[in-house]
Amino acid sequence: MNVTGPEGWSDAAAAAVITAHATQRGPLLPVLRALQENFGYVDERAIALVGSLLNVSRADVYGVLTFYSDLRTSPQGTTRLQVCRGEACQAVGAHALAEHARTSLDVDFGETTNDGSFTLDEVFCLGNCALGPTVARNGELRGRVDPSVFDRLVDDGATGGQS
Repeated sequence: MNVTGPEGWSDAAAAAVITAHATQRGPLLPVLRALQENFGYVDERAIALVGSLLNVSRADVYGVLTFYSDLRTSPQGTTRLQVCRGEACQAVGAHALAEHARTSLDVDFGETTNDGSFTLDEVFCLGNCALGPTVARNGELRGRVDPSVFDRLVDDGATGGQS
């Protein structure tokens, strides 16, 4: 298998990450997380390489890769927007906010805009329940987010601002 790509993926680089974690107990998940940490995502072309080096089936690798929502199989956008969909946020308008986010960015949850600027993700708790609905932009929490605040977060994310 030849794993290559513009993001720095190569057989040798991926194999080095895999073998560095292969001796851990239950290494599959730590290997996948290490690949993502090193390359920004786990390229689907690495599935066979991981399976081969860990002596597990490609189905097992794929199953773990697609089960954990924090693992990505494509590059993340420059700005990551996480919309809380937990019960406390839902009670104060998160459903409408989520629909606005999907419509305004023209992506679904787990997708990245065509220009690579934004990745929209849903999460089920950001620990900011008293100030819902909550959105995290690149890990920075914002509470009481309505559609206009969300649009400002997007505008500021596009320009590198800190609103």
